[in-house]
Amino acid sequence: MTRKTDETIARLRRPPSLARRAVVAAGALMLAMPGLALAQDQRTIKIGVLTDMSSLYADVTGKGSVVATQMAVEDFNAAGKPLKVEVIAADHQNKADVAAGIARKWFDTEGVDMIVDVPNSAVALAVAAIAREKNKVMIASGPSSSDLTGKACSPNTVHWTYDTYALATGAATAVVESGGKNWFTLTADYAFGHAMEQDVRNVVARTGGKVIGGVRAPLNTQDFSSFLLQAQASGAQVVGLINAGGDTINSIKQAVEFGIPQSGQRLVATVLYLTDVHSLGLKVAQGLQFTESFYWDLNEGTRAWTKRFAPRNDGRYPSALHAGAYASTLHYLKAVSAVGNATDGVAVVDKMKALPTDDPLFGKGSIRVDGRKIHPMFLFQVKTPAESKYPWDYYTVVKSIPPEQVWRPLSEGGCSLVKS
Repeated sequence: MTRKTDETIARLRRPPSLARRAVVAAGALMLAMPGLALAQDQRTIKIGVLTDMSSLYADVTGKGSVVATQMAVEDFNAAGKPLKVEVIAADHQNKADVAAGIARKWFDTEGVDMIVDVPNSAVALAVAAIAREKNKVMIASGPSSSDLTGKACSPNTVHWTYDTYALATGAATAVVESGGKNWFTLTADYAFGHAMEQDVRNVVARTGGKVIGGVRAPLNTQDFSSFLLQAQASGAQVVGLINAGGDTINSIKQAVEFGIPQSGQRLVATVLYLTDVHSLGLKVAQGLQFTESFYWDLNEGTRAWTKRFAPRNDGRYPSALHAGAYASTLHYLKAVSAVGNATDGVAVVDKMKALPTDDPLFGKGSIRVDGRKIHPMFLFQVKTPAESKYPWDYYTVVKSIPPEQVWRPLSEGGCSLVKS
């Protein structure tokens, strides 16, 4: 053998240097401890609040959802093992194409790892598809279409606060059982309204009632007079308002002006938020029953959180969607910490499903394989002016509805993630 070959063999047999051994050991340690890897990785986790800042859902989401998301980051970091997190926000204008453009830019060029809130079901369905394509995370704390955990389910999506199936099941069941058998529906003409209308029809039929007619109104309608006249003429016992936000406020105000509740027809809001009742006033909204997942005055935990939230939201109390943005972001950060990084959206969502949920606003719960967050719902009734004793004291709890009674069974959703 040549001298050069002998030297090569000698180097291969020589024990590794202390420096080299240190590098190898450090690498093994980082692989074995993902939490440590995250702690030493200075990459900032970026959360995008994609919301309605300027239209009919601005009060129930908007600035309040940004505030709630920021509070979740602060509370997570205050509890120990802080992460570097940046929260940004944008207005999707209730347009699916605008939202899709923002989502692509956020994911492709701005390093966003997770998008939260996303009110408007048509917008959410579009953004969910992009999150799946890019292997990022979308937490749907704002939209309600049950398709998000049904035929449009995704391994990258978690649906948090509520959905059309739960809202319809709670409210429609109670109304039909109390005598409201015949329904006329006034529906917002987009993805949310279509999904809710079908869920209402199914629940009404299942509980012994019947939908005898209906009409669909464009999103963000200002004048509901022609639609309400059709509802009056139908002779239905119940006029079901399948809309949300500003549309709900306008349709209820105009229904009262037309004398629909006074004439004996029962007005039912399938979606009603605290901010809607505040805008309507108790004199108009009193007696309305509806299903919801959160109310600021439920318990000590919800009251304490609201006391911190309201001053940062111009004194306005939180809607359920604000609560959903907070709780879902908090759970997301727990999952990221457990996984060790935020780069793999499917891995983070899988961890969100594996970890039990627990927060001061929704209590203990879980996330199913289809992405549906499971917690109790409540049937509320709006108080009369005489019953309200302090600011934002608007609701009476009629009953708590257990999860197994209010959420759609896994077998009925049609989600491809659910094994037969």
